[in-house]
Amino acid sequence: MSERPETASARPKVLVTNRVHASVIERLQAECDVDVNESGRILAPDELSRRTVDATAMMAFMTDHIDRDFLAACPQLQIIAGAFKGFDNIDVAACTERGVWVTRVADLLTIPTAELAIGLVLSLSRNIVAGDRLMRAGPFRGWRPILYGTGLTGKCVGLYGMGAVGQAIAERMGGFGVRTVYYDPRPLPPEKEIALRLRYVPFDELLAESDYLIVAAPLTDDNLHAFDEAALARMKPGSFLINVGRGSVVDEQAVARALQSGVLAGFAADVYETEDQSRPARPSQIEPALLAEIDRTVLTPHLGSAVDSVREQIELEAADNILAVIRGQAPPGAVNRPR
Repeated sequence: MSERPETASARPKVLVTNRVHASVIERLQAECDVDVNESGRILAPDELSRRTVDATAMMAFMTDHIDRDFLAACPQLQIIAGAFKGFDNIDVAACTERGVWVTRVADLLTIPTAELAIGLVLSLSRNIVAGDRLMRAGPFRGWRPILYGTGLTGKCVGLYGMGAVGQAIAERMGGFGVRTVYYDPRPLPPEKEIALRLRYVPFDELLAESDYLIVAAPLTDDNLHAFDEAALARMKPGSFLINVGRGSVVDEQAVARALQSGVLAGFAADVYETEDQSRPARPSQIEPALLAEIDRTVLTPHLGSAVDSVREQIELEAADNILAVIRGQAPPGAVNRPR
């Protein structure tokens, strides 16, 4: 469904800023006029504002940046329903002041992201991507050991961030015969640590002990570039860094230098600094030197949320949050309570 001309309507208007499943549009159309961005491109800020100026609701995605200026241009907006888990791309305080609900879908991405984290660790530890590239480069001449990996058994896996995703990763790591440590500003209760076979360590100890260090933390004011040049220099020599949290928790330029110097043996990521809409000065692209490190990196295009049935359910839950507000109810996925 493309943008439609302005028409008078008693039904509330919903802007959906990215393509969604047909079932989502059908659910919204039962009670609303729906404007969907079907172009496949990210809406520029001026177009986003223009298409939302008369909207009651907006289904937002990670590519959308919502600030005070945007809200001032959209006086009828009552809810921004995020089809995502992390919401650092939205100024929640400004929304609260202007009486706009902000919602998210908290749990559906947890398991897919944890599964991808395991896949990235295995890809690095066993040279899966490099092996595939080697097989395609020339005729296969039978078994010969070339790409020796490090494996997981007996290694130390460190987790930076112990929210739902961190816990799901820890639970799945339990079958690989690893020792698991973690750092989080808010440590788990002792009984939870025992159940997940985890040990809390300070950040410096996490860096020094981990053979594989997985970033599973959201972006906050306190952890921007937590993994900068100084932190990477304190990591265990020959270790691997994996980022499935938020791109800007890691300094990609520093990672590229650490790979070149041999401080890091490998890096894998599913999230990147350029995605983080909350940073006006974010990089415009993935660090080129990092892209050039093809033998020691595994970089995926946000596959953590790329499970079709899960994406559809996320979008449907966002739609249900919108419909709740239109019906005069508090949305179940609310992260604020508007004035």
